[in-house]
Amino acid sequence: MECTVTLEELEDFSKRFWERVNHARVFAMHGTMGAGKTTIIEALCREKGVRSHMSSPTFSIINEYVFNDGGKEGVIYHMDLYRLKSEEEVIQAGVEDAIYSKAICFVEWPEKAPGIFDEHTVHLFIEPVNESVRKVIIELPT
Repeated sequence: MECTVTLEELEDFSKRFWERVNHARVFAMHGTMGAGKTTIIEALCREKGVRSHMSSPTFSIINEYVFNDGGKEGVIYHMDLYRLKSEEEVIQAGVEDAIYSKAICFVEWPEKAPGIFDEHTVHLFIEPVNESVRKVIIELPT
């Protein structure tokens, strides 16, 4: 699936995204610095029902958000691997534990530890078209 998204279209994109990915839990977010990974993740979290403050986990590595899913509390982990130097560091930081926790996980800079992602991972490739438009390619598992 490929689409272009503006800031004004993020809410609509998020609705369509969650309908399309069904019960997927792990999302690898690919894109250059400033491509809009965190902005898109925040929109997807809001659509899921996260109401708390969200921010980039560049320094904390893992942020945890809580949402309400039909009366049942759920967890979303937002992870940023940018500062980590190896797959071993990623594992030591607890990223692998979060990925296999059955919670929803968004992982920025997944190329830092490709070995921790399984065949069920949804990959999103985000590319700036211009200042306010992003091209998003979503690769669903086969």
